[in-house]
Amino acid sequence: MSARDGIGDGIGVVGGGAWGTALANAAAAAGRDVVLWLRDEEAAARLERDRENARYLPGVPLHPRIRATGRAADLGGTGANLLVVPAQTMRGVLGQLRAVLAPGAPVVLCAKGIERGTDSFMSAVAAEALPDGTPVAVLSGPSFAADVARNLPTAVTLAAQDAALAAALARSLSGPALRLYHTDDVRGVEIGGAGKNVLAIASGIVAGRGLGESARAALIARAFAELMRFARGFGGRAETLMGLSGLGDLVLTASSPQSRNFAFGERLGAGATPEEAAGGKLAEGAFTAAALVALARGRGIEMPIAESVAAIVSGAASVEDVVARLLARPLKGEAE
Repeated sequence: MSARDGIGDGIGVVGGGAWGTALANAAAAAGRDVVLWLRDEEAAARLERDRENARYLPGVPLHPRIRATGRAADLGGTGANLLVVPAQTMRGVLGQLRAVLAPGAPVVLCAKGIERGTDSFMSAVAAEALPDGTPVAVLSGPSFAADVARNLPTAVTLAAQDAALAAALARSLSGPALRLYHTDDVRGVEIGGAGKNVLAIASGIVAGRGLGESARAALIARAFAELMRFARGFGGRAETLMGLSGLGDLVLTASSPQSRNFAFGERLGAGATPEEAAGGKLAEGAFTAAALVALARGRGIEMPIAESVAAIVSGAASVEDVVARLLARPLKGEAE
């Protein structure tokens, strides 16, 4: 165990996409030995040999302290593990690793989404899939993998119910360019990360439809009001949503074509079908939209923008219909 923070020196990273590779590099830059696990053994061997993730982060060298592997058993000696896989595959990956991870080693969930079918937040999925007593944390915030990989200044939030654990993990993973703040508001951080993806699609639709920057600014502001209402309904704290994992992440994701969710929405707004807009790439918000809306309706939380996104993604409504419906909503006080 490290005297610096109480977390074992070795860090495991599960997932060899752009974000997983970027986080592995950041953890290594923070002074940790990193085991980067890829389910594809051939891809893992190639990454270990070439020291570059040519598919997802071309031109970015793999840090010398990272060992890429296709053997799940190699994660058994790590002091903490970052799960950097899509939300909809999280349960299966956790089940696969359940018997491999060291007992008591914290698991940090880096997916931003809600599980389809169960409408479960990622922390609930982990609680069901991992052995009882496994410490679980959530990492979220305004961050593009390319920025982190290039060592550009980035700040995110790490949450765990055990405040001391959250602080220890934040210290363990913070490095020269990646700064981690910490909180015990797990639900608030999860809601910020999952909800902003859905709302960023709406911002992209506005851009793709050519409705103007004034409309997009108004939409982002009203989207944040929806995010706050949802968080309050599910026990998240307002100050968490006002921070990096809520407002910060929404501003980034709803403002840049680098965001897959924004780009997906932009293509929808330009007339593409949901299948054409996806283009074979993952947009977490497209999978999360229906679950977010179902959870909101179950507690009587009004989220017209999120509902509009869910309707467009499912094919139940056109962009034209949704825009007309939103503009025809009754006028009300801004705080409502």
